[in-house]
Amino acid sequence: MLLLSIDTSTASCSVAVHGGDGPDAGTLLGCYELFTERTSAAMLTTLIGDVVRHTGHELAQLDAIAVSKGPGSYTGLRIGVSTAKGLCFALDKPLLAINTLQAMTEQVRPYATLFADQPILFCPMIDARRMEVYCTFYDTTGREVRPTAAEIITPDSFADLLASSRVLFFGDGAAKCQPALGHHANAVFLDQLIIPSARTVGQLATQAFASGQFEDPATFEPFYLKEFMTTQPRRATA
Repeated sequence: MLLLSIDTSTASCSVAVHGGDGPDAGTLLGCYELFTERTSAAMLTTLIGDVVRHTGHELAQLDAIAVSKGPGSYTGLRIGVSTAKGLCFALDKPLLAINTLQAMTEQVRPYATLFADQPILFCPMIDARRMEVYCTFYDTTGREVRPTAAEIITPDSFADLLASSRVLFFGDGAAKCQPALGHHANAVFLDQLIIPSARTVGQLATQAFASGQFEDPATFEPFYLKEFMTTQPRRATA
């Protein structure tokens, strides 16, 4: 299996190639990541070509294309999904789509060992402006215990979950929520900034590939969660 993964769900941009067979399936062969603003549209195709070539392969050798489907930046998701669908059509390859928050959680799963004395939930958060975040909750088995949603955070948010479990909050939306949620004894905020990455998109896509969880490239759309909002330009005054 040879799998290309793409993540453009936030301001960063990353691509990865995973490969291998049998017990080695899903081995990370290469990953390129850029963390500068507005890089997706300008650099994505260049990164894809480079990572595939530098792992010793050609695009035609890929078995599938995986993409981070959202939630996240409206523009970023459109770029990533459009690029992935274009590759699928051009190369006649299947499409895999992974929840961005689920892929983020894979990055912090090792932290569960620090809380072995009590139940723990993972809460990835992506900044959705003001006091709103895209978030969900996963347990240590990877089961989603609350649907992915756009949440406006208040001091009472998630009180039911925080009453019974330690919750590890992380992602670029977590820092702004700490003043509102930090009073809960079970709220833990990760100091390390966790950014969505094609590395873990590819890990989950390897499992999806094995179980045949493919998307239809002709009809698939990003998981936006809410409509794209624009502001009306102000009329010039004399």
